[in-house]
Amino acid sequence: MKHEALDMKPHTHDPNFKSGFVVLAGRSNVGKSTLLNALIGTKLSITTPKPQTTRFPIHGVLHDPRGQIVFVDTPGIFEHPHDPITAAVNARARDALQGVDLILHVVDPTREIGTEERRIQTLIKNVPAPKILVINKIDERTSFIEDFRALAPEYAASIEIAALRHKNLKGLVELVFEYLPEGVPHYPEFQITNIANKLWFEELIREKVFLQTHAEVPYSTTVEIEEMEERENGLLYIRAKILTTQERHKKMLIGAGARRIKEIGQAARRELEGVTGKKIFLELEVMVDPHWPQRLAT
Repeated sequence: MKHEALDMKPHTHDPNFKSGFVVLAGRSNVGKSTLLNALIGTKLSITTPKPQTTRFPIHGVLHDPRGQIVFVDTPGIFEHPHDPITAAVNARARDALQGVDLILHVVDPTREIGTEERRIQTLIKNVPAPKILVINKIDERTSFIEDFRALAPEYAASIEIAALRHKNLKGLVELVFEYLPEGVPHYPEFQITNIANKLWFEELIREKVFLQTHAEVPYSTTVEIEEMEERENGLLYIRAKILTTQERHKKMLIGAGARRIKEIGQAARRELEGVTGKKIFLELEVMVDPHWPQRLAT
């Protein structure tokens, strides 16, 4: 995937201004989305304790007097894609590594180095961009931190952070600017992401599906907004469908007496209202569509 600048007004060249695309690469659930949100200072990428939450690259734009950093949050890589969803997610993660200026390999020292970690190292090894090892979650019990520290000589630099606690993020940003090339902004000053409101709303609702359900149910679902309009008195009406691949998952998503779908809707509505500052009317419907994972791959 080639990362291209937006069509903007001409920018006066400043030889001290740096800019570029910085990919957050790593296996699933190492905290890439949490890190992106912390760096940008707002929620752009959904986060859950479950793996395979992020499904497509999300840009988070950091505006700074020194320049502009476009962080790219990528899906986690899985060693053995066992279904069309995982295969598509892996492909998008690989595509996001193309045409970037810097790679942050985010690792989790609470888990031992395994085949997925080695696979990511292999994927990024031949990418012609500097690579920084980012050891995350140092505020937790890091049983394997020395194993990860031993990898540092393979990278241009390394740093230890705690994204959830915002620990050493300033140091990370300073390190990124050291390795970014001179350039011009890729996004205007008012823009902090490439995500349209509709897509972000869909992702937020999907996050609540992840948090309210268990086992394999979240991974078989997606969310599509069919209607979104502002009505009288500033009320924002949103009608969305939650698609799943099997009838039994539909029943689980709805729950006894429609309890679970109500909980999903209430949680999503509360967060949407907090972000938009508007009163939200959210209408959700669960539908079975065994073919939606194929659309993810296109």
